[in-house]
Amino acid sequence: QVQLVESGGGLVQAGGSLRLSCVAAGRTWGYYGMGWFRQAPGKEREFVAAIDWSGGSTDWRDSVQGRFSISRDNAKNTVYLQMNSLQPADTAVYYCTLMVGRTLPSNYWGQGTQVTVSS
Repeated sequence: QVQLVESGGGLVQAGGSLRLSCVAAGRTWGYYGMGWFRQAPGKEREFVAAIDWSGGSTDWRDSVQGRFSISRDNAKNTVYLQMNSLQPADTAVYYCTLMVGRTLPSNYWGQGTQVTVSS
């Protein structure tokens, strides 16, 4: 079993920053890495960013590249998503997942954390 717990969401004005954290527990070995997806109201869940276990390879959604950064602390089994220059279009529930490929999620998801960006 795998448990994923996100934190760090909140309400921020456009141009502001937030840092999301996700702690993984349980059978986390055998996966490509960890990643973040988001889902806005009325829209499908979409890929945001991913990082492999070594931290040497990252993948990004085009609209967030240059504004968001992803990192990991393997000793803490934690992945972070630093979000800068936030825009109202970034408003969504953000979910952490184990990745089976560079942009392909597993079936394990956290409960999600709400990010709201006001204009």
